[in-house]
Order: sequence, then structure tokens, then C-alpha cells
Amino acid sequence: MKTFQTYLDTVNQAIAAIPYPEQPSQLYEPIAYHMALGGKRVRPVLVLMACDALGGEEDIALDAALGVEMFHNFTLLHDDVMDNADVRRGKPTVHRRWNSNTAILSGDTMLTLATQFIARTGNKAVMDLFNKTAIEIYEGQQWDMDFEDRNDVTVDEYINMIRLKTSVLLGCALKTGALLADGTEEDCDTLYEAGVNMGLAFQLQDDLLDVWGDPKTFGKEIGGDIMNNKKTFLLINAMRLATGDDADELRHWLNDPYTTRDDKVPAVTALYERLGVRQLAQDVIAEYNARAVESFNRVKISDEDKQAFIDLANRLAGRSK
Repeated sequence: MKTFQTYLDTVNQAIAAIPYPEQPSQLYEPIAYHMALGGKRVRPVLVLMACDALGGEEDIALDAALGVEMFHNFTLLHDDVMDNADVRRGKPTVHRRWNSNTAILSGDTMLTLATQFIARTGNKAVMDLFNKTAIEIYEGQQWDMDFEDRNDVTVDEYINMIRLKTSVLLGCALKTGALLADGTEEDCDTLYEAGVNMGLAFQLQDDLLDVWGDPKTFGKEIGGDIMNNKKTFLLINAMRLATGDDADELRHWLNDPYTTRDDKVPAVTALYERLGVRQLAQDVIAEYNARAVESFNRVKISDEDKQAFIDLANRLAGRSK
């Protein structure tokens, strides 16, 4: 197996070479802008890694990798509109640089482009998996929005929501690469399982970084989830654990419409620390990462390739951006 950086270079070169039409420029320029923002590119790299590990041809998997990454970025464009986010990967979001209508329409176009890339593989199983995953991600996004109006969201409900919204696409990426390499059903399913658990650890780490991350490396403003009262793993557990004065303080910050970022974010962060939810999240991240590692170890590939997947999972679970 090649290095992560080698796969990443292949993906970035392919993304840079996507031939967008010149007109209408207001439709395609935002797509090119957003795709050029970079990012970790974990999902397309996972497609290539899985295909390579199981003996497939990289050229066959590259279209699928581009489709998965284009789809992921389509969801980010729409998420930024729904979340009213100002910054993505350290740059203005598309709806801030242009407008919301442009972001929505450019996102729609990205979805179609993603589907075209997947269709080029000529693999029905890959297309079926892609469509199934897309619907699950939409379901996860809807649950995320539904949770905004609820104060009784459970940890299990939250884990299911992030499984749908985030984790299934990592599972899809790995299984797609395996399917394109004609992997066995067992290996394809085991890689999917590994991706889902890796995705759960990934999203829970994202929850932590939104509170305790460094904005210079995280790529977006810290405390956005706190300001929006997002039902993250941290907030749900804080609501569950807080009693007495802590419960009163948490209700105050959740219900005060006039609070400022400078007041609310540090206060809620300190409350999270007192309630121990940071350590609780770190423990659960470690648990899901261990499950991903166990799954990778069961795939019938070389020990060297297993270690490459495990190293990546460990790095994502402890990342700072």
C-alpha cells in the first residue's frame, strides 16, 4: 500500500483537474472555490486504500473516490447554509462569499456531479451503496435539525444521528473501494463496520474540537455548537449530569437570547469541565476507535496494510483539526 500522502496527492490532482463549464459562472465558480479549500480528504483516500489493499486497480477506484468527496462537499455546502456558518476550512463559506441561493443551487449541482462520478464505475453494487448512504445522511441531517427543538435527546439518539450523518460515509468509502476490488462479502462488510466506528470516533472528536480546539488549526470558529445550543454529545451529557446550581447555570445559558459569545462560550466550557463531560467524550472516542481497529484486524489483507488503516484511525481519533 502507498502512503496516505501519495493517495492524497492523487486525489488532490484529480480534483484540481475536474473540468467545470465556464458558464454560468455563478453556478460553477462556487463549486471550484469550495473544492479548492482542501480539507483532510479522508473519504476519497479510504476508497483508494481499500481498493489497493484488496488488490484492485487505482484507476478504477479514482472516479468513485471523486464521487464520494464531491458528495461530502455538497453536504457541507448545504450544512453551512442550515447552520448559518461563516467559515469553512479557514475561508468564508460559499453562502457568505456569494449568497444562500447560490450555495443551495451549486450544492445541488455537486450532488449530480457526484452521482455521475459514481456511475462511471459501472458497478451496480457501488451505486446502490452510494444511494443508500446518501439517504441515510439526509436522515441524519434531519434528526440533527429535529434535535434543535428538543431538550430530551438521549445519548443513544445522538450516536445514531452522527452514525447516519457522518459515519456511514466513511463506511461507504471503504466498502466502495473493496467492492471495486472484487473483495469478499465478509471483507467488504468488515471494512464498512470499521469505517462506521472510525466515523463515530471522528465526529465525537469534532464535538471536542468545537469547544477545546485551536481555531488556527481547526479551520473554523470555536464555540459554534455552544452558541447554537447544538445537541452534541457534550451538551446532552451535561444536561443529564447537571444538578443544583450547575443545572440552573446551564439552563440560563441555553435560554438567554441576549448572551454574547465572549460570555457564553467560556462559561459553558467551564461547566463542561466541572461535569466531566470532556473526559467522558474522550473515553467513548477511545472505545469506538478500538472497535475500528478490531475490525481492521479482521480484514484478510497484509499486516502492513492493516497497520496503515489502524494508524489512520488512531490519527483521526486524536486529531487537532
